[in-house]
Amino acid sequence: MTTFSAVVTTGIYCRPGCGAKPLAENVKTFELAAGAEAAGFRACLRCRPYRVAGPVGADAPELVCRAVQLIIAGVLDTGTEAALGERLAVSPRHLRRLFRDHLGVTPDGLARSRRAHFARRLLDDSDLTVADIAFASGFGSLRQFNRDMKLVFRAPPVELRNRRRKADRLAADGGLVLRLPFSPPLHWEALSAFLAERAVPGVESVRDGVYRRTISLDGEAGVIEVTRGGGDHLLLTAHMPFWEGLIHVVGRVGRVFGVDADPAPAEAGLAADLVIGPLLRARPGLRVPGAWGPFEVAVAAVLGQYSARARVRRQLAGLVEAAGRPVPGLEHGLTHLFPSAATLAEADLTGARLPAEAERTLRTFASAVADGENLLDPGASLVGCTAALTALPGIEQNTAQEIALRLGHADAFPGRTFETTSLEHDPAADAGRPAAAWHPWRAFAATHLIAAGESTSAG
Repeated sequence: MTTFSAVVTTGIYCRPGCGAKPLAENVKTFELAAGAEAAGFRACLRCRPYRVAGPVGADAPELVCRAVQLIIAGVLDTGTEAALGERLAVSPRHLRRLFRDHLGVTPDGLARSRRAHFARRLLDDSDLTVADIAFASGFGSLRQFNRDMKLVFRAPPVELRNRRRKADRLAADGGLVLRLPFSPPLHWEALSAFLAERAVPGVESVRDGVYRRTISLDGEAGVIEVTRGGGDHLLLTAHMPFWEGLIHVVGRVGRVFGVDADPAPAEAGLAADLVIGPLLRARPGLRVPGAWGPFEVAVAAVLGQYSARARVRRQLAGLVEAAGRPVPGLEHGLTHLFPSAATLAEADLTGARLPAEAERTLRTFASAVADGENLLDPGASLVGCTAALTALPGIEQNTAQEIALRLGHADAFPGRTFETTSLEHDPAADAGRPAAAWHPWRAFAATHLIAAGESTSAG
C-alpha cells in the first residue's frame, strides 16, 4: 500500500522512498495525499508526491470505493456532494463522515486535490497554456483554478510553471505526451498481450509494444497511444481535438492499465495459494486490465457467449464496419470509432454475420444502455452490476462477471474464461472451491489465470 509520510515539524508530506529522514516520532502517515493536504501539510519539493496517485486501501468500505470511482469519473466536477450521495442512496453527511474516517478528506476535498495534482503534472510535463491546463484538469473557471492551486500547493499556477525542472518537459512530434506514474512493478508484457488478444479491429491496435486506439470526445475523434516509459511510469501520447476534460481521458487510460491500483494486498493474500502463488511469481506486477469503453467490452463479452474469440473478433470488425463512424487518415489499422449503444441498437448488422440469438441479445443490451439504464455505472456494487446485467434476456452470469471484472470490480470472477486454458492445474475443473478461497481478490486471481492460460496456449 502506498502511504504518504507527513512531518509535523516541517508541515511537509512525502511519498515512499523520499530521501528525507525525519524522526519517527514527528511523522504522521496518510493513505492519500489529499488526506495530508486536508490536515494542512504541503507537498515535498524533492519527491513531488503529486506525481503518484495513492489508491484507496482494500479495507475501505465498498461504498467509499464506489464513491471514489464516481469522483474519478467526474461527478463532482460540476455536481455536488448531495448529488453524489443521491447516486449512492446515502445522505451527504453520512458520506462525508465515511470519507473522513477512512480517507481523511471529504469527497469535495478529494476531487479538488485530484484536479490540482493533475494540473501540476501538466504544468511540469507539457507546454500547454495555463488557461488550457485549467480546463483540461476539470476546473470550471480560471478563478477556481488559481484558488485551488494556492490551497493545495501554496503558489499560483504561473509560479509553479516557472519552478519546473529542465528534465520535466516531455517533447514529441505531434500530440501531447504525459507520464502515467505507477508504483513498480507493472507487468507491461502481460497487460499489452491481454489487450492485443481482445483488440477491436479498426478501433484498437497493439503493435511493437504500443497500444493505440481511437476515442470520441463530444462527438469529435481523437487517438491515444500508450507505451512503456521508465521503471515507474508509462507514456501516454494524446492526439485530441481540444483539451477540455483531459483529466478524464488520462484517468480512463490509467484504468485500462491499472496504474493507480495497488496489487500488493492481493499479492500478499494469494502468495501462498497453490494455484495462484506460482502465477504471481511468474508475472510480478500484473494488474487487472480495465476498459476504455465499458460498452465495448460488454459487447465483446456478450458475443463471447455464442462464439469463440477468433470469430468474435471477426464479428466485432463487422459491427465496427457496419455501425462505427469512419475516421479517415489514420495508421496502424485504426479506421473507426466504436459505435454508440443507440447506433448499434438500430443498425443493420447483416454484415457482422451474428448468430440470430446473439443478435437478439446484443440489441436488447444496446437498447437498455441507450435508454439510460445504469447497467455500466462505475458506482454500482458488484452484486448490483451483475444483477442488472443478468436481468436482461440472454445475458449469462459468467458474461456479467466478465464485464464486471473489466469495470474494476475486485471480486468479479468470470469462470467461463478458463474453459480453454491448458494449465496443469485446470481451475475450470474445480472452479467453485478456489474461487471462494480467492475472495476478495478474485478478479486479480482471474487475471493471472487468464494470462497464464493464454501464454500456455500461445506457446
